[in-house]
Amino acid sequence: MTTIRPGTDTDATGIIALISACWAEYRGIVFDLDGEVPELRALASHFASLGGTLWVAEDAGQIVATIAVAPKPPDGAWEIARMYMAPTLRGTGLAQRLLDMAEAHARAHGATRLCLHSDTRFDRAHRFYEKNSYLRAGPVRVLHDVSASLEFGYAKPVDGTAVLDIAAAVSASRRLAELLVTCVTEGATVSFLPPMDLDRARAFWQQATRDVGAGRRMIIAGWQDATLAACGSLYLDLAENQPHVAEAQKILVHPSARRAGMGRRIMASLQQAARDAGRTMIILDTRAGDAGEALYRAAGFREYGRLSGHAVDAARRPIETVFLYKVLT
Repeated sequence: MTTIRPGTDTDATGIIALISACWAEYRGIVFDLDGEVPELRALASHFASLGGTLWVAEDAGQIVATIAVAPKPPDGAWEIARMYMAPTLRGTGLAQRLLDMAEAHARAHGATRLCLHSDTRFDRAHRFYEKNSYLRAGPVRVLHDVSASLEFGYAKPVDGTAVLDIAAAVSASRRLAELLVTCVTEGATVSFLPPMDLDRARAFWQQATRDVGAGRRMIIAGWQDATLAACGSLYLDLAENQPHVAEAQKILVHPSARRAGMGRRIMASLQQAARDAGRTMIILDTRAGDAGEALYRAAGFREYGRLSGHAVDAARRPIETVFLYKVLT
């Protein structure tokens, strides 16, 4: 039976064996204990000196997983670190339990942002972090060690919104695709009809990401309780005689995050992003009478037209679309 407990310095032998074995799975990574990672000999004390905590998972007397978290001043960030797991326990849910525990500890101690670094060779870990709403953040870190290591930075706010650059948009595509499928299944009128499969949603966000890279689109993501739960985008590549206009698209809030102000935060972020892009007007359309229309009107958007039969619902019945705009001051 696997148990999780606070780590101690007496766990050093097991921790060193675990991390050495994990590194050995990847070609080119050299495990130089005393030359580069001497803190592994007293890892619990190391993180305690940083104001953080180390946990280990133990099975039949062996250390089979580790994770640590520590504050990273001065902006309220806490860093997830030293997350390793024995290959035989991957896919069992243990990694999720450990990450949830570390995040909960950081949030209980006032974390407003969570971050981590991961070697660019650790593909499996990247998928796990992105599943948990972490996005690529900042430049690739060069360690100048004997392994010539490069590390991706990942981060997420506990609660908040962010405009995604190309690296963040790429790493968000999985979560955004899941959000799109959920919202379409729930009846959102955002160009697609149910049933919608994940591959089609991923294809949409992959194209949207290419648009970000080309400067044609801006994507805003929103987190609630450290989970990416909302998004919106601005399409900027409109007609030549509309250089001042942006079109708001794909404004989505996960059902579990509704009625908590997330929609309003996404709308506020979209408007600020439009201003930052030099746009003075936003246009959008939505199904008449739905919750989206109420949200947009509350944000100051005004109607400039309606068209019955402009789209159809899930039962392929014609619906009425309302067209809205807002002039930005």
